[in-house]
Amino acid sequence: MTKANPAQKKPKGLEFGLYSLGDNLPNPHTGKQLAASERIEEIIQLGKLAEDAGFDAFQVGESHQDYFVSQSNLIILSAIARETKTIKLGSAVTTLSVLDPVRVYEDAVTIDLLSQGRMEIVAGRASRLGAFELFGYDYKDYEELFEEKIALLKEINDNETVNWQGQFRPDLNGVKVQPRSERPSGKLPIWRGIGNSNDSARRAGLLGMPIYQAHLSGANQTFAHRIKVFRQAAQEAGYDPSEIPVQTGSFLYVRENTQQAYQEFWPYVEAGFPLVNGQPFPKRAFAQGQNVKSATMVGDPQLIIDKLLMQYDLFGHQRFNGEIDFGGQPFDEIRRTLDLFAEKVIPTVKKYTKN
Repeated sequence: MTKANPAQKKPKGLEFGLYSLGDNLPNPHTGKQLAASERIEEIIQLGKLAEDAGFDAFQVGESHQDYFVSQSNLIILSAIARETKTIKLGSAVTTLSVLDPVRVYEDAVTIDLLSQGRMEIVAGRASRLGAFELFGYDYKDYEELFEEKIALLKEINDNETVNWQGQFRPDLNGVKVQPRSERPSGKLPIWRGIGNSNDSARRAGLLGMPIYQAHLSGANQTFAHRIKVFRQAAQEAGYDPSEIPVQTGSFLYVRENTQQAYQEFWPYVEAGFPLVNGQPFPKRAFAQGQNVKSATMVGDPQLIIDKLLMQYDLFGHQRFNGEIDFGGQPFDEIRRTLDLFAEKVIPTVKKYTKN
């Protein structure tokens, strides 16, 4: 491994992805909530539309609580794999803290084979307490569970035959974990979700592991600092930080003018956030998203372009992902954002970020 200056190397054009957390919330205007089967089908159709519109990636999150249909997100992704041909697929995130890394790898690599090398894993903590109780883990072990399991997942990805000892699952003694990816590298892309934690960013850097930075609101500079922490740690550990990719994720809602976008999207955030997170989304933080220095991707096409180019300069990241369907939006409204972003935003940002 070679040492390198932690100042990032500019990527060759920003990739664009969409993601769904799989929430199934009532429409705040009508009170209507889709049947689980309808909502799952909607997510599959969204993945197909993303490919048709030229997006680079589509991701589905995992959550084990009320108002979600994505408890088995990898099964949904396998359905999307059979309905698409080129778009990269991924979890956003896999709640690794409460799962067995062996089973996660087996399922994900099977999707990689089904899709001819298009599957990625974003591994994150199970941030909601219910998942720990559901799977029989103690929330007091929050940090230890995740660090042990992501280290094991990385070990499995790097080595077909695994020798491993840990605290939270039986040892693996010369065990082969199969099948294996047929990519030239023989490995799946695995990203570490870091949320609002500088410590998690640093740990990822020390492992040389790519990161997925989620930012629903807040100043771009805050997230730029966290990515810098990640790259500095990677350099300290002997990795070349310019060779380790970064992707980000945020709300995405685009309309013809910014005032319209914020007026239309706020009811979905206001009603939906307390149901899935147990607390309201700060209205002031939401309103501050109209500033180009905010990470919130809500607004007219030009504001979104300006934000993305600013983030590209600050982060030097490889992909932006937009959460496009939060809050019980009708599918026609979701598609309006998809179409506007694909037609008005992607071509311009691609033009200015290609070296």
